[in-house]
Amino acid sequence: MRPVLLSAFTMTSCLGPGLAPVRRALREGASGLAPCRFESVELETFVGEIAGVDETRLPAGLARFDCRNNRAAELGLAQDGFAAAVASAAKRVGRERIGVFIGTSTAGILQTELAYRRRGADDGSLPADFDYRRTHNTFSAAEYVRERLGLAGPCAAISTACSSSAKAFASASRLMEAGLIDAAVVGGVDTLCLTTLYGFNSLQLLSREPCRPYDAHRDGISIGEAAAFFLLERAGGDADSIALLGAGESCDAYHMSAPHPEGLGARRAMEAALGAARLQTGDIDYVNLHGTGTPSNDASEDQAVHGLFGDSIPVNSTKGMTGHTLGAAGAVEAVVSVLAIEEGRVPGSPGTRTLDPQLRARYEIAGAPRDVRRVLSNSFGFGGSNCSLVFGRLRHAA
Repeated sequence: MRPVLLSAFTMTSCLGPGLAPVRRALREGASGLAPCRFESVELETFVGEIAGVDETRLPAGLARFDCRNNRAAELGLAQDGFAAAVASAAKRVGRERIGVFIGTSTAGILQTELAYRRRGADDGSLPADFDYRRTHNTFSAAEYVRERLGLAGPCAAISTACSSSAKAFASASRLMEAGLIDAAVVGGVDTLCLTTLYGFNSLQLLSREPCRPYDAHRDGISIGEAAAFFLLERAGGDADSIALLGAGESCDAYHMSAPHPEGLGARRAMEAALGAARLQTGDIDYVNLHGTGTPSNDASEDQAVHGLFGDSIPVNSTKGMTGHTLGAAGAVEAVVSVLAIEEGRVPGSPGTRTLDPQLRARYEIAGAPRDVRRVLSNSFGFGGSNCSLVFGRLRHAA
């Protein structure tokens, strides 16, 4: 595929609003996870909750979209001059030539949960002010972002569980390659809700501690929430710019929620991403793992990564910083990957203490300066929906 320029990006998570707290956390190995105090949830677990979402207000003309998920999106879009960068691009290429591709898993389910508490006592009807389409429906986040940014190009919501916002990059790059659009806003937004927390608890996948990927005593995930966005444009100009070099997708369909034990689908996605970027394994300087901290996920991904890369390059997961942000995870990990290149530093893995001796990839707990030119980032979802992305500087592109 042709490289796609990452001309602007931003991220808001439990680490704080915008890129500055992310950069600081990556340098210091800090975590934003805290004991769960969300809503009425009574579970012994840690979460990555965004501060200030409840106080965020949508623009008056978009109040019909009001829900936690879209408030998180609004908070994210307001950071790092991102909205201004999109407006500038719209002036250059036209707002109808900019697509919007947003990944999410639960979207605005919390809004429905809250509406069910107010059902009619006599007939069980939902309250009249409940707007399913704009506040719960999976498409609501994508529609909100398009309306908020004043864009008129193709718009799609992608919901493939935890690979959702990684696959948004792949979808956008295909439309750009086909000449249907000249730029795209891609990303992911997912927020906490009772369905997610109690659902993962029923699967016995929640850790009682901050998650610890690759740890010998890892026992589950910490759920987080985030809003992360990128502006993609056709590559050109400054050779020092960072671009999406390749994207690879696969679906192993091994099990509804468990990964293939040998990581076959994960390996196919990584191989496809390298092929699309016209790169070899030796061209990658760091692998940002999906690395959720569950016993099966980490073991499966380790088989795939070690089988492809051996122990020649550093790998790790940063979910101990942000938690697993589900449908937003791919975009969050894309931000981490790009910052690793910009900062010249492999991030650390807070929470991980004692590495599992049965896992063989070169997992690095502590962050360290390194010449990072190209990064491969993994995102894997339920049902075996896998996506890998390769990022790097244009001057190093094949």
